[in-house]
Amino acid sequence: MVKKYIGRTVEIIYMDRLGKITQRKIEVHDVREGLVRATCLASGEPRAFRLDRILACVPVEHRGHDAS
Repeated sequence: MVKKYIGRTVEIIYMDRLGKITQRKIEVHDVREGLVRATCLASGEPRAFRLDRILACVPVEHRGHDAS
């Protein structure tokens, strides 16, 4: 589900190894061997997320400048 978002920003709901659930925006760089390699936009740091711990994933729409 996440692989189609390589190169894009997504918002995920993630459960860590201790069962803590967080919501974060990430920029997806690669998906392989059960890991999503990404940059966490809150910290600006590279991270790896286990695919089996991503509970939900939706693309973040970037809004351009409109004339209204």
